[in-house]
Amino acid sequence: MKRKKRTVLCMCIAFVSALLLTGWLLAERGLLVGAKESRTQEHLAQEVLRFHVLANSDSEEDQKVKMQVKEAVLAYLEDCMPRNNEKDITVEATKKWVEYHLEDLEAVAENALRQAGSTDKAQAELVWDYFPAKTYGDVTFPAGEYEALRIKIGQAKGQNWWCCLYPNLCFVDAVHAVVPEEGKDTLRQVLDKEEYEMVTAPDYKIKWFFFGGGSEKGQ
Repeated sequence: MKRKKRTVLCMCIAFVSALLLTGWLLAERGLLVGAKESRTQEHLAQEVLRFHVLANSDSEEDQKVKMQVKEAVLAYLEDCMPRNNEKDITVEATKKWVEYHLEDLEAVAENALRQAGSTDKAQAELVWDYFPAKTYGDVTFPAGEYEALRIKIGQAKGQNWWCCLYPNLCFVDAVHAVVPEEGKDTLRQVLDKEEYEMVTAPDYKIKWFFFGGGSEKGQ
């Protein structure tokens, strides 16, 4: 009887120990994946320029106006901003161009507001700010600090619309959420294989968690 009790006790101890070890390993693996995500976000933030339009409010009318402003500003950028695939066009050159043309961008947004019958004011700014994780088409940007061209409409308390100006990931087909291949090619050039997979593969966390990643860039 005593031997049976000892056997049961040993089995319980072994089971609890296995659970504790498994929990520790899972926690360690989770921390590793989180660290990879954080490093990727920090690198990505240095290589991109985001574009955000903040609506005055979440009312149906204000959201509609936001989209009209977005279309007007994108049309201006399409016509006037140097293309990503042009020689010597980098993220820094794009940021400098945007900064130099902030007044023009604001005027374009204001004109779109007047055409929409809105009396709201528009403000164009180049800012660093924290953004939650966002998916655009088949590209996901991890949460973190990014620099962005931001167009604020009125009180800017409504939901935002966003894309990426550099590399150009703004939809070429909004209906089917298609992003330009040249934009993804630029991302592929500035990110290593794991980083690129992270922002383009929806199941990257599962893969990294269970199977790990390849070598880091430069190794």
